[in-house]
Amino acid sequence: MIDITEKGAALRAASEGRFDELPIHNPDVECCSRERIRAIQLEKLIAQVEWTYERVAWYRDQMDEMGVKPSDIKCLENVRKLPFTDKHALRKTFPYGMFAVPLDEVVELHSSSGTTGKPIVVGYNRHDMDVWNDCIMRLVQMAGVVPTDRVQMAFGYGMFTGGFGLHYGLQRLGCMMIPAGSGNTERQIQMIQDYGTTVLVATPSYAMHICEIGEKMGYDWKTSTLRVGLFGGEPCPPGLKAEIESRMHIVCTDNYGLTEVMGPGVSGECLGERDMQHIAEDHFLWEVVNPETGEPVADGEMGELVLTPLDKQAIPVLRYRTHDLTRVVTEPCKCGRTSARMQKVRSRCDDMLIIRGTNVFPSQVEDVLSGIDGVTPHYRIVVDNETGLDRMVVHVELKPEAFSDSFEEMDKFRKRIEKELKSVLLVASKVKLVEPGGIERSFGKTKHVQDLRK
Repeated sequence: MIDITEKGAALRAASEGRFDELPIHNPDVECCSRERIRAIQLEKLIAQVEWTYERVAWYRDQMDEMGVKPSDIKCLENVRKLPFTDKHALRKTFPYGMFAVPLDEVVELHSSSGTTGKPIVVGYNRHDMDVWNDCIMRLVQMAGVVPTDRVQMAFGYGMFTGGFGLHYGLQRLGCMMIPAGSGNTERQIQMIQDYGTTVLVATPSYAMHICEIGEKMGYDWKTSTLRVGLFGGEPCPPGLKAEIESRMHIVCTDNYGLTEVMGPGVSGECLGERDMQHIAEDHFLWEVVNPETGEPVADGEMGELVLTPLDKQAIPVLRYRTHDLTRVVTEPCKCGRTSARMQKVRSRCDDMLIIRGTNVFPSQVEDVLSGIDGVTPHYRIVVDNETGLDRMVVHVELKPEAFSDSFEEMDKFRKRIEKELKSVLLVASKVKLVEPGGIERSFGKTKHVQDLRK
């Protein structure tokens, strides 16, 4: 057996197929048969619909209008009889209209930023916190985290669910928590050295920033105690993850969640399938639907993820439309888990740009840039229509070795990137080359798109 706490041990075990040496939090659920997990889901779905109908007037009114009663839920497919929920419903009932328990039973409150309107408010009672902790303990062990780890939290601790959710679950697992918070990057690096941090929780873009600052300080990441990066809050393209792993000498995994249904913990990445994430199916019933019609897509096809939490008491949510695009497969994973796996979310229905009639997703730009030597994973898309037509400019940051004093060489490189982008996006864009470090780093979620159209 390997010592899982040894730097690089988890990745070595995974690469050699020795998954039996990596931790699984709850094998009775994570490795059970599809029939067993569906039975668990159905039992919980029936109870959840009854709980929600009896205690939340908004859902009761919606279901009555549709002619649906809790007793109509007899199989998992009957979930389609229930109303969809989206962020507009949660904002319309701000702040407590969707709560199903008295406020004196709520032990914690979180909310979205509310930058585009009323914030989305969610609450948790003791039961909800236990479920949340279980989801977190499950996903962090997929990355090889163990109770003896020392975890440095580089998420902010405000109303955002990410920092507190992961903090509580990791602490419940038995880890030492180092609540560094976001920002002050030189201090983050000093804390890693001083406290022997073994796990870093951050957005992937901020982890890359920590890596870069450390290199400028002369810090040798190969000798650091750090061995695991737990990323969330924004998509982590494969190229960015590979670069962080190679430069910081750690294993990096993504996790997925959203405030409206719980926070982080809906799904997590194991070391067997690096582009897929295991869904905590005993806590979340998933659907994948056509974003335009709301009808289910065929098994394994891309569509919009819809989630129904099966254990939430304080603020239950039925059929929440995430607007995240993914596909789900149910074949067993080589890591030993049988829970369904969703492809990592790289794009959303509502972050799609329409440029001169063509649909463009930021993830497409990421994919093109990740295949070009000499550019970093940092980019920005700026769109305007000052000339009367949509115009898209992609700001691409160069690596130091790709920078040249020759205008001819730089112009040739720029035109090559423009050509490769057009071949994938099917619409022309301008490329602006940016010097190394020229694109601003973010402590939180990175904003890749600036839409200036009027």
